[in-house]
Amino acid sequence: MDYDTALDRGLDAVPELDADDERFSYPTATVQKDGSFTRLTNLDDIADTLSRDPEHVHSALQRQLGTSGTLDEGRARYSGSFSTRDFDAALDAYVDEFVLCSECGLPDTRLVRENRNLMLRCDACGAFRPVTKRSNAQQHRQRESVEEGDTYEVEITGTGRKGDGVAERGKYTIFVSGAREGETVTAYIESVNGDLAFARRV
Repeated sequence: MDYDTALDRGLDAVPELDADDERFSYPTATVQKDGSFTRLTNLDDIADTLSRDPEHVHSALQRQLGTSGTLDEGRARYSGSFSTRDFDAALDAYVDEFVLCSECGLPDTRLVRENRNLMLRCDACGAFRPVTKRSNAQQHRQRESVEEGDTYEVEITGTGRKGDGVAERGKYTIFVSGAREGETVTAYIESVNGDLAFARRV
């Protein structure tokens, strides 16, 4: 096989890159209040769009929201009162960690096991990275707290689906309204749910 033929075959095997700058989208959370619980009724649809196992998405949402829950036939129930915004923010954090490639930014990825470590493999660019293993420095940063009513200087490193700036402080993902990626802002924390915090720039 000559070089040109091999190259053509290789290019055919690579997914087409979308030149559109629009951020990867998936269904908005459909939420129902149920007494002291909150139901997420379209978890199966969300997991299907993300090409992820519903159990994995469910477990990650529990961690992000700082609560416990159950999953039965695609309908998830979580202890506590959570809004659509809470779930959408938790899903944004999940997608950044477990779906989007950190090199090319595309969602054409798979979760695979490599020597018992969970890895994210990108079928678009070939990147391969761990998604659960944290360094000692990251573990140390997780002890940093975020308190409602306090202000913090944070670096905006991403953008949420609804245009809010996204920052990280310890284990917390902070969504800052009015902030843009690349900025360093002072954020006033309006509310905290589990590992998620919602703030406005001041």
